[in-house]
Amino acid sequence: MLENRRLQPPGGTGILAWARHYRRAWLSGDLTAGLVVSVMIIPQSMAYAMLAGLPVQIGLYASLLPLIGYALFGSSMSLSVGPVAVTGLMTATLLAPMAAIGSDQYLQLAIWLALLSGVMLFVFGLLRLGFLANFLSHPVISGFISGAAILIVLSQLPHLLGLAHLPASPMQLLTDWQLINSLVLGLGLVCLLLLLYARSLLAGHLKRLGFAQELATLLARLAPIVVVGLAMAVTVLGQLAERGVPVVGSLPLGLPSLYWVTPDLGNLRSLMLPAALISLVSFVESVSIAQSLARHKRQSIDANQELLGLGAANLGSGLVGGFAVCGGFSRSVVNVEAGANTPLAGVVAALIIGLILLTIAPIFAHLPLVVLAVIILVAVTPLIDLASLKRAWRYDRAEGLTLFSTAAGVLLLGIEGGIVLGICLSIAAQLWRGSRPHVAVVGRVPGTQYFRNTKRHLVETAPHTLALRIDENVFFANTKAIEFSILKALRDYPDTREVLLIMSAVNHIDGTGLDMLSELTEGLLERDVHVHLAEVKGPLMDRLESTDWLKQQVREVFPSTHIAFNTLGSLKRPAALPESA
Repeated sequence: MLENRRLQPPGGTGILAWARHYRRAWLSGDLTAGLVVSVMIIPQSMAYAMLAGLPVQIGLYASLLPLIGYALFGSSMSLSVGPVAVTGLMTATLLAPMAAIGSDQYLQLAIWLALLSGVMLFVFGLLRLGFLANFLSHPVISGFISGAAILIVLSQLPHLLGLAHLPASPMQLLTDWQLINSLVLGLGLVCLLLLLYARSLLAGHLKRLGFAQELATLLARLAPIVVVGLAMAVTVLGQLAERGVPVVGSLPLGLPSLYWVTPDLGNLRSLMLPAALISLVSFVESVSIAQSLARHKRQSIDANQELLGLGAANLGSGLVGGFAVCGGFSRSVVNVEAGANTPLAGVVAALIIGLILLTIAPIFAHLPLVVLAVIILVAVTPLIDLASLKRAWRYDRAEGLTLFSTAAGVLLLGIEGGIVLGICLSIAAQLWRGSRPHVAVVGRVPGTQYFRNTKRHLVETAPHTLALRIDENVFFANTKAIEFSILKALRDYPDTREVLLIMSAVNHIDGTGLDMLSELTEGLLERDVHVHLAEVKGPLMDRLESTDWLKQQVREVFPSTHIAFNTLGSLKRPAALPESA
């Protein structure tokens, strides 16, 4: 019992809920995790700022207040927020048509995109709209992230090759291969091999050397900061910047100032849709990560609190001149492995990053841009989720098609087009499934109270009674199909005098469905065939009780199929009743 109580989430809902139940035993883990995550964040945040088309120090600024803002309102004890690849790409893609990358206007738009996203998320949290996460299905999210990952890889190839931009085609690249900066490419490939070695083999080698599994895995995840240090040392000693290797350049020393520029109303209107898209995607991604981590620790999260936490994080990022942020998977996993117990670990990480900005930030001026590009490539390549596509295609072709089409839409139509296409396909797939309902003729398994499909099991049927189980809600898209199935069953059982509709799987009947059932029942009554219901759920029954269909046309409603079968099977009716009956 003590162990179970210790593993429960220390907080609840509200501001600093976790702090009200904080225990001294958690402090060492939070301090260690804060230190480890801050070391990891530095190269990542600089790389993702470059991906977003912003100066690299903006990534560091976006790693300060967001961690503190999330700690104030967030409900996850493990999630680490900050710049991530997806928000970096979305920022660049959504703002590129509005301003030149690198311009002051572009930076202002990126800041206002973060602020607007923060406001939207925070307001959604106050309105308790956490269910918005359900609007993006797993195939849509997986397809979007896979498509975005491919775009990110393509966007970093020029940095890896030392080119100003990516050639129009692979053939052009082969033709103009002499334009490739061999020094940049060589440095990038060496760093790439080191990072791939760290990702796949280093932990195993460290374990064989005697390191504990957890420590070996943690050290392997921190390899990027070692690669960054080595690359900067090689750049300085080999004077690579003077030999044509692009580097970060001068970085300002000190903390960012609170940022405010009165926005242009036209720009604000233009940013509303991008802010809504980036808010929805970042919320769904963050909640998915937080839920996954919470399950492992037997904790829980509150989706509405997550909206508030992410809203505060993005507001904090915008106020210090940063860009849109959300929860990062690799960063959060490292946070857990380093011993984080509460969001205090994020606060510690923010303080350490602030200290770095105050003291040693200028040393990163010697960091080659190709190293940041390689860090991005290694981080995002696993996001290309071919396994999910294969699994979805094998299990459900509609979901597989949605996943593939969303990814293709992101590549061909852009981020907005890909997301909209994925959502439309998800809705279309759901309507398609609903329009093809399963209606089964059922009978009783001998000697039991169980009822099964007559086409799948050896069952007993009652004379003159047709029992039909409708396995779908009855709504406008499937009314014709359900009516056809019922009439077909009546043709197969021509001596039917009693029709029993088993409604155990029906949660809702819309107006179109009700009209169909009423017209069908009226036609059956003219043929002296009575309609009965069984296993109608309470909420559905509440709606049906006021309808003429239930009051005037349905003969009887039974609490169970078993009772209905016994009752209807014992009825003795003549082949035809008098007209007055």
